[in-house]
Amino acid sequence: MKFFKTPRFFRWVFPRRTWGFSRSNTVVYLTFDDGPNPEITPWILDCLKEKQIRATFFCVGSNVLKYPVLYQRILDEGHTIGNHTMDHEKGSKTSFKSYSSSIEETNKLVNSELFRPPYGRITFRQTRHVSKKYKIIMWSWLSYDYDVKVSVSKILQKAKKQIVGGDILVMHDNQKVATRVKEILPKLIDIVEKKGFSFAIVS
Repeated sequence: MKFFKTPRFFRWVFPRRTWGFSRSNTVVYLTFDDGPNPEITPWILDCLKEKQIRATFFCVGSNVLKYPVLYQRILDEGHTIGNHTMDHEKGSKTSFKSYSSSIEETNKLVNSELFRPPYGRITFRQTRHVSKKYKIIMWSWLSYDYDVKVSVSKILQKAKKQIVGGDILVMHDNQKVATRVKEILPKLIDIVEKKGFSFAIVS
């Protein structure tokens, strides 16, 4: 079963992680993982600029090194950035020492107090350690833009039904999802705005 909407009890089971904000908020938080990537990030930035929306980009350190000009564009256009490890490591499959080193190495490039674990996988020990220095930002609505088994129409249907104020939305800016993101993002933005919500950056 795929959970577009993160179960609310996760907030009590994993209290050191931020899964969303108050439903009384009149804003939602649009976030992107895995970039920057020249195949899709420039298009996303153009779309956001046209619609006057700021988002939060959780960047992979190795991609920041490869595409420094693109990374700088994210900053120059008023978006917020977060740490997404150096090489997109899965915490549950990575040693404590290696995972911590990856985050700190990335922080030298990204310099953000925001961190999102790739795949959402991070151990309790890693969580305790990371949360001493960073805000661990998870999500309350996952787009499944990366899963071709989930149709675009279903994604948009779920967005219309489920997204509420305070939600943290996750999309991706990697090459694999480029085509689907171009189809989903403008329509997702329209859905959110028709619900009467605006967009804000995570802080």
